[in-house]
Formats: sequence, structure tokens, C-alpha cells
Amino acid sequence: MMRFSTLMKKPADWMSGDVHQTPVVLTSRVRLARNVTDSPFPGWAKKRERQLVFGAIRGELEALGVMKDGFSHELSELETVQKQVLVERHLISREQAARSEGSGAVVNRKQSLSVMINEEDHLRIQAIRPGLELQEAFELSQSVNRGLESKVDFAVDGTLGYLTACPTNLGTGMRASAMLHLPGLVLSDLINQVLKGVNKMGLAVRGIYGEGTESLGNLYQISNQSTLGESEEEILERLSKVIGDVAVYEQQAREKMAKEDGILLKDRVGRAAGVLGNAYVMTSKEALNHLSMIRLGATQGMVPESMVAVCDRLVMESQPAHLQWNSGKKIEPEERDVLRAQMIREHLQSSFPAAIDDIDQSL
Repeated sequence: MMRFSTLMKKPADWMSGDVHQTPVVLTSRVRLARNVTDSPFPGWAKKRERQLVFGAIRGELEALGVMKDGFSHELSELETVQKQVLVERHLISREQAARSEGSGAVVNRKQSLSVMINEEDHLRIQAIRPGLELQEAFELSQSVNRGLESKVDFAVDGTLGYLTACPTNLGTGMRASAMLHLPGLVLSDLINQVLKGVNKMGLAVRGIYGEGTESLGNLYQISNQSTLGESEEEILERLSKVIGDVAVYEQQAREKMAKEDGILLKDRVGRAAGVLGNAYVMTSKEALNHLSMIRLGATQGMVPESMVAVCDRLVMESQPAHLQWNSGKKIEPEERDVLRAQMIREHLQSSFPAAIDDIDQSL
């Protein structure tokens, strides 16, 4: 199986940074909640019961073709920083990172599929794809679900559907979501109006790491709230339409800003370039916000399109756990801020002179 160090050597395939595929919608994610019969939900199970479920499911997952030669570990075997790296890569949840024996994860080599074992439910099957590709993500998650159905006895009720630890996941057990980059709506002061409309459609809006987290770098997650009473196809269709509409509003806001107040947009992108290229202390929040502006400039033709991939990579690598793992030691917050600024300067020192020239010529 894959070592943790091998997992870290390259970004996930959904972190493509393709400006034509992900100008607004960065990723699509589908998560299926499943539980096995004759075993308590993880939150009520004893340590031995969790370990038995983990051992049985882990072996079946590793045997699936789509998970061949992937990463497979019990979380108690990992260091705290390793677990936090998995959280930052959206491969496990913050809640699972806090769990101990009998909880683990199996991840495929491309990091497009990850399965959390004994999180809130016995199984959380998750697929992530770049851009607005909810159907593709669903089919990928279903490849794991179908592979396990003949080998694992899932808890299903004829009326309620899949049985889950949280009643809000009853039915399909599916949560579908997309991560959107919405700087145009934020800068145009339209974000609250749009998000209120999304909420009225029965959808949830969360921050970069899901429920209970704030929006950083103008990144928002939009997902379904209900899983009972609708089929997977109906949920995906409704969610795709709403996310597609939000993406259109964002594009319109960007175009209007560039046309009517181009100097302001030019100023924001230029300031972000100046700070990122010259700062010696940089908090995670500040880095995300400045990288958001550079990414916006790249999608508007103000800086090279290649900067989208650079920004998307730096968003991940500038996170606290990634910084600590790459440095090979535990680092206090103040030292991380210095290291983050240095890392970003080094990555961008060759890109920013040309990028700033492009800003001067773009408007």
C-alpha cells in the first residue's frame, strides 16, 4: 500500500488548476453514508466493536480495483500533523481526525476517492472531481458502493432507505457539494443576496472545510441539506442547476467589474501581487485572500492563466499542517507565518514580474 510520504509527493488529480474547467466551480464532491447491520453506530460502539468493523471493511476496500495500491491506515497509527494534512486535503473530516482506535481511511492513488471508516457512520464514501462534475463524482462514489454491496450487509429500511447515525442523512445517505470561488460577488456586495437565495432553495452554504467553518479566500461550499424523499438523480439535478446559476452570476459580476470599475480590480490584483511577492510574515487567512485575488486576475486575463494552477497549489501547501509536514518538524504559529511567506515568495518569484507587467497592460 501507499506510504504517507508518497501520498504527499503530488497533489490530488482534482487540484488541476485548469482555468477553463474551474474558473468558478473548483471541485464537486459526493459523499455516501453507509452502515453495516448488527453493529452499533461508531458513536455508540465500544472500542473492540469499532476495531472489528474497521478490520472487516478495510480488507474489502483494499481489494477493490478502484482502490488498488492506495493509502490505507488506522488513524491511531498516524501523527497529529499527518491527520491534519488529510483534513486539509479534504480526505477525512475534522471530526474523524479526533477519533482514535478503530477509525481509519482508505484513499486511492489519485486522491479522487477516499473512504472514512468509523467516522459518524461506519462508512463515508467520498469522491471529488474538478469543476462542476457532480454526476461524475456520484458515479465514482457508486463504484465503491457497488463493489461493497455484495460483500457487506448494509443497514437499509424499506421505507426510510439507508439507515444513518444522523437522521438528516436518512434515505439516499448522499451529500453532494461543490466548492466555488466567488470573489466577484463578494467585491460587488452581492454575495449575501445570492446566498440567501441558495438557502431558500433548501441548500446549505458552508466555509472551506464544511460545517462550522468560515469562508476564507472567497471560497464557499454549496450542498444539499435533505437526503430523504428525493432520489440521487433529483438531488444532483437540482444542485447542479443552482450551482450553475451561481457560477453564471459570479461570471457576470466579474465581467461587470472589469468593464465598469477595471481600475479597482487592477488595484486589488496588483496589491495582492505586491504583498505576496514581498511579504516576510503571512497568516493563513491573509495568504488565502491574496491568492484569491491573483486567481481572479488569472481568470480575467490580467495575469497568465498558468497562475490559476499556481494559486490552487499554494492554497493547499500554505495550510498549517502542510507547512509542518514539508518542514519535517512541528512549528509554532509565528514561525509558520514566516515560513509561509518565504514559501510563497519562492514559488512566485519567477512568475510575478511577468504577472505584474501583464496587469499594467491589461486595462
